[in-house]
Amino acid sequence: MARAIVYTEIGTPDVLHLIEIPEPAAGPGEVVVHIESAGVNPLDAKLRRGARPSPPIVEPRRVGFDGAGVVAGIGEGVTGFAIGDRVVIDNVLGTYATALAVPVSKVFRLSDGVTTAEGAALGIPIGTAYQCLRSLGVSKGDTLLVHAGSGAVGQAAVQFAVLWGAKVIATGSPERFDQLRSLGAEPVAYGEGLTERVRDLTPEGVTVALDCAGTDEAIRTSLALVEDSARIATIVRGPDAADFGIRAFSGGSPVPLTEQEQAWRQEAIPLTINLIEAGDFQVELGPELPLADAATAHELIERHAANGKIILVP
Repeated sequence: MARAIVYTEIGTPDVLHLIEIPEPAAGPGEVVVHIESAGVNPLDAKLRRGARPSPPIVEPRRVGFDGAGVVAGIGEGVTGFAIGDRVVIDNVLGTYATALAVPVSKVFRLSDGVTTAEGAALGIPIGTAYQCLRSLGVSKGDTLLVHAGSGAVGQAAVQFAVLWGAKVIATGSPERFDQLRSLGAEPVAYGEGLTERVRDLTPEGVTVALDCAGTDEAIRTSLALVEDSARIATIVRGPDAADFGIRAFSGGSPVPLTEQEQAWRQEAIPLTINLIEAGDFQVELGPELPLADAATAHELIERHAANGKIILVP
């Protein structure tokens, strides 16, 4: 039998339970992955507590979208993968588990120079950051303001923008400034007076902004500093982004991602694996917890009590 984390009601982290499930089998176009690391994302907790809409729960609901491990089964019609290949799983529900059947379009080969924990940290954060910057047209000569720059999406956005030749200002708490500087960003503390502090750092002006914080302060500052509101986006305030006249990518937005935006999110995964192996990109890893401690992982992420990506180890 395999094992998986599930919940049967919306609620606190205590609703998460580890249960036994049948060993998954690879259907046509699928591979079975024995999961070695599962990434914990804020979205996982938001869905569990009902902060993001989801269909009624009619059976034990699986948790997690990102993971990495080893191919253990291959379905009919699958080519390009073999038993034992190390892979990343991107955006497939149920990665808080020991094994999962995954469409082959959602797995990417993991280089030997990248750990499974790093691989499990990619999916949602990397895909989101890359797609947002591509949608906003960030390029050399831009000055990008990233709100919550020390989070997983923020750190990825900083690194992509720097690689593409943009100047980056990133908000965060002072204790996270060294991490932001190591990625190539100029850090600035959030809080009262943020707009003026950013202006002081960027006399040439801010041309584009990405909100990963979701605060009114982040929205106000972006609108005050960026001349073209079409170059302001949020990944948190999807439901009311249109009221501010800014763009939203997921984050509860009623506007779905386009096919191109979905393609960019997938494009980001193999690209980033290559960058990590080349030493040109870093993933900050946080606590590693046993799969059975998924509730603790959710408590940590909801209290913002851990730096770096939280990883569950089956």
